[in-house]
Parts: sequence; structure tokens; C-alpha cells
Amino acid sequence: MPRDSRFDILFEPVKIGPVTAPNRFYQVPHCTGMGYQLPQTLATMRGIKAAGGWGVVNTEYCSIHPSSDDVPHPFASLWDEGDVRNMAAMADAVHEHGSLAGTELWYGGIRSSNNLSREVALAPSSFPAAESPWQCAKMDLDDIRRFRGWHRAAALRARQAGLDVVYVYAAHTYILNQFLDRDMNTRTDEYGGTLMQRARLLREVLAETRDAIGDRCAVALRIEVDNEDGGGLDERAELLASLAPLVDLFDVTIADYSQEMGGSRFVKEGSLEPHIAHVRKVTGKPVVSVGRFTSPETMLGQVKRGIVDFIGAARPSIADPFLPRKISEGREDDIRECIGCNICYAHNSSAAAIRCTQNPTMGEEWRRGWHPEQIAVAKQREQVLIVGAGPAGLEAGLMLARRGHEVKIADAGLSAGGRLNWETKLPGLAEWARVRDWRLHQISKLSNIEIFRDSRMAPEDVMDLGIPHVVVATGSRWRLDGRGRSFRAPIASYADARILAPEQVLATPVTGAAVVFDDDHYYLAPAIAEHLARQGAQVTYVTSAGKVAAWSELTAEQHRAHARLLELGVTVIVNALVSGLRPGVAVVSCAYSGATREIAADRVVPVTSRDGDDALCHALKGNGLASLALIGDARAPGLIVHAVYAGHRLAREFGEADVTVRRERPLC
Repeated sequence: MPRDSRFDILFEPVKIGPVTAPNRFYQVPHCTGMGYQLPQTLATMRGIKAAGGWGVVNTEYCSIHPSSDDVPHPFASLWDEGDVRNMAAMADAVHEHGSLAGTELWYGGIRSSNNLSREVALAPSSFPAAESPWQCAKMDLDDIRRFRGWHRAAALRARQAGLDVVYVYAAHTYILNQFLDRDMNTRTDEYGGTLMQRARLLREVLAETRDAIGDRCAVALRIEVDNEDGGGLDERAELLASLAPLVDLFDVTIADYSQEMGGSRFVKEGSLEPHIAHVRKVTGKPVVSVGRFTSPETMLGQVKRGIVDFIGAARPSIADPFLPRKISEGREDDIRECIGCNICYAHNSSAAAIRCTQNPTMGEEWRRGWHPEQIAVAKQREQVLIVGAGPAGLEAGLMLARRGHEVKIADAGLSAGGRLNWETKLPGLAEWARVRDWRLHQISKLSNIEIFRDSRMAPEDVMDLGIPHVVVATGSRWRLDGRGRSFRAPIASYADARILAPEQVLATPVTGAAVVFDDDHYYLAPAIAEHLARQGAQVTYVTSAGKVAAWSELTAEQHRAHARLLELGVTVIVNALVSGLRPGVAVVSCAYSGATREIAADRVVPVTSRDGDDALCHALKGNGLASLALIGDARAPGLIVHAVYAGHRLAREFGEADVTVRRERPLC
């Protein structure tokens, strides 16, 4: 299809200082969990994005010196010639497709533990380093001169590696932002005082970077438009205007990272616009900003209104590396939209390579040779039956059909989607339905795949169909007996009519006192507690962790999840277990002392662990099928990302005798 002419403006070249971006699609620096440890993995992943039409593709934060390391998290680095070679591989992969390559020079200050280098971290003042029990050193004037030298040397290495855009990084609580922060920077020398005085080091670094590489590379500045408390917009605007002569591109955000990086449960698309709309006018320079853009209309609107010159994206470029090309080709309905689950961020936060719920090829481009838009046609066409149309079954079915196989999906429910059909009706989770809806839409375009709803399959039903290859993707059910992270054996008193399965919460009116026991530590229990509170129940949320939705610290959602329950009047009890039920009450035990108390409980919802529904698979074994596979939650209950990956991998490897998985071993 031809491109909608309204979107032509998004494909205009834009000049950034001495270089020109081929279009307005800009992959901002974002973490990968790959860094210096997996340079080929990183280069291939970034190159795929350039192939998908992103006009500028940047690295993650890139350390300028050993006194700024983030171990155990892998980070990019430009410490030496070996790093230059690694960075050049990324630049070459991006340049191959006509895009600009950039890097974000980083020095952590108090955010660096230096567990790898054992160097003393430096900062404007001495504070505990990276949540550790040791502190960084307060920089004296000699330290500041050394820092400036390290930054300049790293900028020159970036130029040597062939990069086109080099960032000076003054955001996200790292070193230059620490100097700007009035609470952290209490210096009384020439680097302290008013905001303009506290910005002295930033101004020096910008000037030295421009002097070193500005004739060949664009100098970008990533900076926040407000102070840590959300105020100071006018003061910051004055600062931005004063810095403009030294800057080719402003990459702007706000101090509240839980909004910038906010999950879709709490923060919607384009939320930064009210905060950053003035920057372009104030500076007179090109502006890029993020907003988890998924709608081409939203992107177009921000450009046409003069809010930004570039559509900044991290998560949308992960969910669909080919998003720009799909808009260019008039295929907006094929965009694999980000669901805002932040699973990508969670894995980098866990010191692992990023992955994506929507895009199972993310991080596997080099290791497994997976491409987000291409899959090999099967050498021999087969008939395949998939039992279960949840995330795993839909992904497996779609990809098997794209390989040319004849696929039938049978699902017991009236609607395809499995767990997504009820989970996405809980508060804040509606955008996660895109996992189901995108796959159903893609399936609707194919003639070699059918979905049969309201079709519960017994073993004899499967065998009667005569289909030789069977994939069981029947999902899982939440346990009702208390077993999970805290209790390995069933709790006898949970055999009580007041126990309500998580799957039944939406269909069951709940009044009176409701207790939600969270032994899972992610999104489901807080979402259920919020739903019940909005229904009018008096909700007590009990968790074995030390805070609400503890695992969602990795997804940058924990603070907002905890605050939401408090706003709704939910009673929160942490470090505690629902260890039993008695008439009218639940027994709550301290996770440390074992001390007990009783709380009112008309209903109890345990969110503890699940049983995979694998009975059909076991019943089919030994019945002469050509192949039988068990995937997704039915095999190992997990997150939606695990289910989608399992379905995708099954389809890629189906019928293939030789499956290559490369292991990267970087050498200096």
C-alpha cells in the first residue's frame, strides 16, 4: 500500500549540526543488558533497527572511564582501543542501512558501585555509592580536570569508531545532573551556588566535546527540564537557552523517571508533552523526546505542533524494530505495538539481555539468527494442531502458518486469548491485550490457519482429527491451597468457601472484608486488590515481600503500584503471610518472627503460584503422533513474555534438525 501522505513529514531529512538524519524516527539511548559483554549481539540488534527504518540509532549509556562501572549490569564503554572496535561494529551495522549511529557518554558518580574496577567513584559531594554501604569521593578541582579529560578522550574514541552523534549526558541522576541538583551539589567553590553556577561543569564539558568532535559529530544533550521535585521549569528553561549555542540536539525529559519510563498501567502515551513543549521555542535547536509512542497519529501530532523534531523511542523500537518502515509502506495495522509492560527494562535491571513480550526475537538476532519480520519457509508442509489459543498458542500458530504449515487452533473458550481475556480487564492492564489482538489480526490475513473456539479437546478428540503434529498450549491455573514461594505444602484451612481464585475475581461480586495474599510479587495481586477496592470492598493486601509488588521495582512500577493501593484506602501489610483461615478471619503471620494476628476476611484471594494444565499432553503420549510438544504456561507457568517466546521458538524449530545457538565470547 502507498504511504498515507499525511505522514510524509515524518520521513523528511533533518539536519543535526554537521550530520543529517534521513528521517524523524529516533531510537534514543536505551539499556540492553548486552553492553561490552555482548558486542556482536548488541551490534546486530541495533543494525536490525536501522534496517527497520530508524533514522538515528544510539547505544545505551557508555562509560567513559573505569571509575564509572555498573557491574553486575553490562554497559557500553569507551575506555580503550578494544572498546573502539566494539563500538565500530555497532556503527557499521547501523550505517549499512543509511542511518546515523550515536552514543551516550556516561559517568555514574554516586550511581556507580565500581564492583568491577574497584576504582573510587567521584561525585560533587560524598554520598553512599549505588545503594552500597561505601561512599564516593567528593571531587576536588584536580578530579574535575581529570573527569573533563576522560570525557574528551571518550568523545574522540566515539568519533574514531565512526559514530555520528555523541551525547553529553546530564539526566537520570548521573554525574552532570548531580552537579545540577541543588540538594546534592552543596559546593562553595566555582562549581556550586545558583543553577547557572552549578551548570559550570556541564558547560565546560559541552564546549570541550564540541571543540574535539563538533566538526564531524553532532553534539546531543540529554537533560531534564525540571528539578528533582518537579519544579524549576522557568529556571531550567533559562539554562537550556544559555546552553543552546553549544548543542546540536536537545534530548529532553523530566526528573520523574517513573513517568518517563512509566508502564502502561499508570502512564499513557505521550505523557511528557506538557512538560517539554517549550524547549524547541526556548532553544531554537532540534528536539527529541520520548513518550512510548505507539500511534502514528500521536507521532504526527507532536511533530506538526512543533513539540519535537524527532520521535524518540526506546520501548516502541524494541517491540517493533520495523515500525518506521511499516508506516512508510502504509502498513500501520501491522505495527507490533508496545504494551508498556517494561519487561525489557526488567531484564536489563536483572543484568540480563533485554527481551520483549511483543517481540520474541529481541535479543536473539545474533544468538539465534532470528529476524523480527522474516521466518524461513518450511522445507516440508505439515498439518499441525494447537490446543489452546492463549499467548503461546497464538504465537506458535501464527508463526507456523507463516512458515507454510497448515494450522488449526482449538480453544476451550468462547474467545481466543487465554489468560489475556481476564487479566486485561483488571485496572490498568488494557493495553496488554495488544498481545492477543495483534496476533489475531495477523492470523486473519492468512488462509492456512483456523481457530476453533468453544472446542475443548479430550485425548480422543485430538486423535480422531488425524493430525500428526500436536502442540499443547493449555495454560495454567492459580493454586487455591496456598502453595508457592512461602509454603511448599498445602494449607489445610484454605479448603474454605471464602477462597476465591484470581481467575474468578472479575466474575464474582465481592463486598465486605477482602484479603489478597501476594506471594507472587508482581502485577496481578495489586491489580486484583485495586479492582476489589474500586468495587467497594474493604481490602487488605498482605505480601510476603517487603513492599507492594516487589518484583515490579525492576519494571519501574513499584512506587506507583504501592501508592495506588494507599490512595484507594487499601490496608497494606508487608513481610507477612496468610498462614491460615478461621471462621470470619484470616490468620496473618510475620514472615520473620512467626507472630500471628487475625484480620477480618469474608473473601480471600491467594496469588501464590500456578499448576500447568499438562494433563492432555500426558494423555496423548504413546499414541503414535508424529510429534507432541508442551509449551507456555502449560509446561512452566511464567510471564506472558515467556509464553510468547515459547510459541515463537516452537515455530522456528519445528521440523528443523539443526538449530544453531551461538555463544558470544568477546576477546580483547
